[in-house]
Amino acid sequence: MLLVAAMCGGVRPRPVPDVLPGAGTISEQGVITVDWKLLRGLDYRSGKMSDTLKALDGKRVRVPGFIVPLDDLQDRAKEFLLVPYFGACVHLPPPPPNQIVYATLRSMATLALFDPVWVIGTLRVENYKSPYGVAGYRIEAEKFSKYEDMTR
Repeated sequence: MLLVAAMCGGVRPRPVPDVLPGAGTISEQGVITVDWKLLRGLDYRSGKMSDTLKALDGKRVRVPGFIVPLDDLQDRAKEFLLVPYFGACVHLPPPPPNQIVYATLRSMATLALFDPVWVIGTLRVENYKSPYGVAGYRIEAEKFSKYEDMTR
C-alpha cells in the first residue's frame, strides 16, 4: 500500500496524449501504435467493439501509459496494469475497463513506476479483474521502454 500511496501523491508527471498522431499505423517492426481513444472503442457493458478494435485483437501493438504494480511492495514483477494517466490507483476511482490493460511479462522485470512507458506485445480483448479495477484488455508484453512523444 505504501508504494501505491506514494505513486498517487506529489507531483504528477506529464500525461501521455489521449490521441496519438499515427495511431493505427504499422511501424517498420510490424508493431501497430494504439492510443487510449482507440481503446475506448470497447463498450465494456455490452462487449461490443469498433471494427478497428476487432482487427487489433491478437495483433502486435504498442500502447503508451503508466504502470500500476499489482504487488504494492515490489518494483519488480511479471504482471502489472497499464493505465492512461499517472495515479490511477486504490484511493481514486479506477478508470473504466476500456482504459485499463492487464500486462504480463515472460520474466521478472524492474518496473518504471513513475514515468510513462511504451508497452509492446500481443493485444487481447478480454477482461481481467484486479484489486485496482477491471481491465478490458490483456497484453502479452514482450518489453516496455521509456515513453518518447512521437510529435517531437
